Amino acid sequence: MTVLLAGATGLVGSRVLGLRRDVVPVGRRATGVAGEIVADFAALPPLPPARVAVSALGTTIRAAGSQTGFRAVDHDAVLAFARAAQAAGVRHFIVITAVGADAASGVFYSRVKGEVERELAALGFDRLDIVQPGLILGPRAERRPVEALFQRLAPLLNPLLIGGLGNYGGINGDAVARAVAALCDRSEPGRFVHQNRGIAALAT
Repeated sequence: MTVLLAGATGLVGSRVLGLRRDVVPVGRRATGVAGEIVADFAALPPLPPARVAVSALGTTIRAAGSQTGFRAVDHDAVLAFARAAQAAGVRHFIVITAVGADAASGVFYSRVKGEVERELAALGFDRLDIVQPGLILGPRAERRPVEALFQRLAPLLNPLLIGGLGNYGGINGDAVARAVAALCDRSEPGRFVHQNRGIAALAT
């Protein structure tokens, strides 16, 4: 089985790449994996036939430089990849967004995440897995000062997040990657949303 993976150089994507041998990375930066597709998401070439595609694309407004730049990655690039994957025969799409994603949110970040979830659902994949982690913990290539602060505080804050609030706590990037890798083998049709507790269960 071939798995197309966008975002293979990021915190979670790089770990998914290490967990499965059937992955074809798709992105702007080379990974060194044989058969990878290096291209801009605004001009993707035809992708190889595959059954599953995973989007681990994501940035921050700070790294992107503006809300427009953020949207270009977390919305436009994700949808461009999804459409190209669908054209290649993909019927199962997995996307990593974030807890709190809501197309009606007054918070720009959450609204963009919710919009991309809504538009992916409208594409009509047989199966759509939406992975909504809280703060993803682990080393990143790019500097994210605010996130780094919360990563240091996560061991203290997580025990205080009771009930549904637990979905907003920190979760290790390795666990998210293991959950995504496991979801690649699921075939039941439908739309599924996975938050921290579900992600942790999939990762075991």
